[in-house]
Amino acid sequence: MRTICLYFQVHQPFRFRRYRFFDIGNDHYYYDDYSNESILNKVAAKCYLPANELMLDLINKHKGKFKISYSISGIALEQFRLYAPEVLDSFKRLAETGQVEFLSETFAHSLSSLNSPREFRKQVDAHRKLIKEHFGQEPAVFRNTELIYSDEIGAMVADMGFKAMLTEGAKHVLGWKSPNFLYCNAIKPKLKLLLKNFKLSDDIAFRFSNKAWPEYPLTAEKYVAWLNQVPANEEVVNLFMDYETFGEHQWKETGIFEFLKALPGIVFKDSPFSFSTPSEVARKLQVVSAAHVPNPISWADEERDLTAWLGNEMQNEAFNKLYSLEEMLDNTDDDALRQDFAYLQVSDHFYYMSTKFFSDGEVHSYFNPYDTPYDAFINYMNVLSDFEIRVNAGQKSHENNDVARLSKIIQEKDAEIEKMEKKLSAVRKGSPAKKSNTAKKENPAKKITGSRKK
Repeated sequence: MRTICLYFQVHQPFRFRRYRFFDIGNDHYYYDDYSNESILNKVAAKCYLPANELMLDLINKHKGKFKISYSISGIALEQFRLYAPEVLDSFKRLAETGQVEFLSETFAHSLSSLNSPREFRKQVDAHRKLIKEHFGQEPAVFRNTELIYSDEIGAMVADMGFKAMLTEGAKHVLGWKSPNFLYCNAIKPKLKLLLKNFKLSDDIAFRFSNKAWPEYPLTAEKYVAWLNQVPANEEVVNLFMDYETFGEHQWKETGIFEFLKALPGIVFKDSPFSFSTPSEVARKLQVVSAAHVPNPISWADEERDLTAWLGNEMQNEAFNKLYSLEEMLDNTDDDALRQDFAYLQVSDHFYYMSTKFFSDGEVHSYFNPYDTPYDAFINYMNVLSDFEIRVNAGQKSHENNDVARLSKIIQEKDAEIEKMEKKLSAVRKGSPAKKSNTAKKENPAKKITGSRKK
């Protein structure tokens, strides 16, 4: 079996408005509704709707042979419901074909797997329910935010019942090994790993429209010729990329849709490859080795590490401050607080604070609403400061409620005790035992009197 696994990430964050110092404690609404709605509708028109229509046509044209997979963040699904329900409907039509697999991830596209196993599980459970609700599928494969993975994260994912997980085929992890095989987790070998072929993926995602690239222009025929150069013993080519590649990162004018439209037909005609979903790959292929990943990796930037989100002091300060509030949220039933906590965890907020201005600077500036990373940090910390005030208020309110509830219980108990004491006192006054004692005291006297009469 030689197969191609096509996977696409779909995500859009809820962006914050300009939240100033003087808003702290006075205004508790953090979101830029105009930007969120306008950006989502822009991307929907350029990417989601035309790409979904093309994918549906390809599935119908190739009659069960063309298969794809998606992970859609819970944040993106909420925005589809709010601003573009037609996008959600188009994904549902894809699900109905039976040729599309929807993967699970964190609800908030968060970094919770790096800090809070408990919050991580909560978000995964919430996302699983959304996928079941919208697409009628029980996800069996997991894809963490930005393909973040380590041995320990994989073990947590295995414990949640997933059969397979996607991650990056990073050079510093694989060494001489190829990503074009099925691997497994080093701690829980039952969890199978699909590793991204970053060169062939990035040829489409990043280099497609680069006129300075020696291989420009990229055609479907040329790309399939590269696939045919993959050694015959290598079984799977995992092509993982942002869905926004089609029409947004690579504009329609670049020919990206024509490339995508032609690709499956050329693959079937001129190569031995088929298309498979991640679940099919995990089920049909044999594991060749465990992938040892002691330190977290991702699919971001040249380093394939976490520095895009946690690479400087600002990012780490914001990240640690956010998760320091987690336990306090256990003491509140305020749904608005819990929702804001989820939205504050979205990885994009930390990405905007990145100071990696060199090889990856252009990537970090994409859809970034801030002029500088420092502006992003200040705005986020202002929002977080107000959020902390609300959490503390909720904590005091919860404590006051507890005190009031306990006081009421004590008052009820006191009233019950007083009632019982009154009953006991009444019983003691009219007690048969006392009457019996009185009778016993009187009888001897009567006997004495009686004996004297005799």
